[in-house]
Amino acid sequence: MIRNIAVVGGGTAGWLVANHLGQAFRHLPDYQITLIESPSIATIGVGEGTVPAIRYSLKKFGVSETDLFNQCDATFKHSIHFINWLDRNKHGDNGYHHLFSNPLLRGLDLTSLWLQQGGDYASFVSPQATVVAAKLAPKLITTAEYQCTVPYAYHFDARKFAGLLHTNATRSFQVKYLQADVTDIRTDEAGFITHLMTAQHGALAFDFVVDCTGFQASLLGEKLKIPFQSCADQLFTDTALAVQVPYSQEPQLPPYTLASAHQAGWIWDIALTSRRGVGFVYSSAHMAEEKAYQKLERYVGKSELAALSVRKIPMRVGRRAKFWHKNCVAIGLSQGFVEPLEATAILLADFSADLLSQCFPADRDEMNLVAERFNQRMVHAWDRVLDFIKLHYCISDRTDSDFWHDNREPASIPESLQQKLALWRNHVPTREDFFSKFEVFDLENYLYVLYGMRYPTKKPLLRSDYQAQAELAAKQVQQQAMALTAELGLHMDLLAKIKQYGLQRL
Repeated sequence: MIRNIAVVGGGTAGWLVANHLGQAFRHLPDYQITLIESPSIATIGVGEGTVPAIRYSLKKFGVSETDLFNQCDATFKHSIHFINWLDRNKHGDNGYHHLFSNPLLRGLDLTSLWLQQGGDYASFVSPQATVVAAKLAPKLITTAEYQCTVPYAYHFDARKFAGLLHTNATRSFQVKYLQADVTDIRTDEAGFITHLMTAQHGALAFDFVVDCTGFQASLLGEKLKIPFQSCADQLFTDTALAVQVPYSQEPQLPPYTLASAHQAGWIWDIALTSRRGVGFVYSSAHMAEEKAYQKLERYVGKSELAALSVRKIPMRVGRRAKFWHKNCVAIGLSQGFVEPLEATAILLADFSADLLSQCFPADRDEMNLVAERFNQRMVHAWDRVLDFIKLHYCISDRTDSDFWHDNREPASIPESLQQKLALWRNHVPTREDFFSKFEVFDLENYLYVLYGMRYPTKKPLLRSDYQAQAELAAKQVQQQAMALTAELGLHMDLLAKIKQYGLQRL
């Protein structure tokens, strides 16, 4: 029987696992979950953006949304605003929003009508675009926690978020917390981990181990020798210069992430209530570190950056050949890494931890079967995430550097994505193009990116019944946008009210 579970490594991934498993086993007193965190290894703490799925996890855990905002410097997130991902010589300064709202209005896809009429895609298909442009909040102070008028996620301080999850796991689910350095493992004749060797507490016996040790993957990678599969031939960015930027004056907090393209990558800019998180992501094969630092100086301000601590984060893009081996499963950065362009780090950790909690084996007899199914699903999810991130680069028409030219080379584009892009030159994407529920990024996500970047799908001939329905729906989108603008208040105002009054508990 599997009863004694170790989660090795804290940070966001480790505490997400502890909460997902703790919630799943809360009525089963025989289970004991122990999170072991090294007192000497700092967490990466970069991921500060999320997608709406995190709301459902936090609600399930019983975490107060008011506490999230007040303890983690959180702000609301409607979208990612992609800036200058197209050629400025052709399009001038350009940008688009990847929104969280469904662009299909009651199942009706307006994309075919938009291809005929043009304009900004997000504004055409979703009233949320108008809400974002006006920097409005996604809900009212009278709206209950985790409920919404339009879909939203969060920006937050990753370390403070891990602390919030820590408190919830230990108080609500009786997760045991142990500070120790895991130095080695003991395995039985079948290769299953039986003990974790620690510097402070000696040998500790466990039935199941979750590796949340970050890039190092010290258990699944170093000890169990599961190889790493690089994706550097597809995604070229391999370095980030990250910095926390204090506000010099009263901030105007945009309710979206900024992702600004440059000659060899892009810049993230995330507004928290206490500071900004800025990261200069680049390919070291296409830009020298000195030049990258100079460009970061230009973005943040030379005098401002001189007073700040800039962290250089090497990014090894790729994943483990499998994520579950014997009685050890990797979650978080120990699984692999892809640049944080679409808030992928926390998304994949939450997705994996939730899946693990749903399929957790009862005993060793079913372990191999469960592990095989988990690996199949997660490999599919990871590979589709890689496809989606590559999409942003390979459909860009920027020509100002080798980086952008190289990203359009067919050899760098996964065959699965090439096939879809070839199909979508003649047909608007449909639900049937995304046949698995483990896609992670689905039809809606692709529509916003493809047509935000003006992908050249051939204009379809419109059936008269579709055209009439679509034109009516397009008018309804604009009417809804006006109604939401009248109903919702400013993002900044709602944050102030949450701090003063809190949100209503469900």
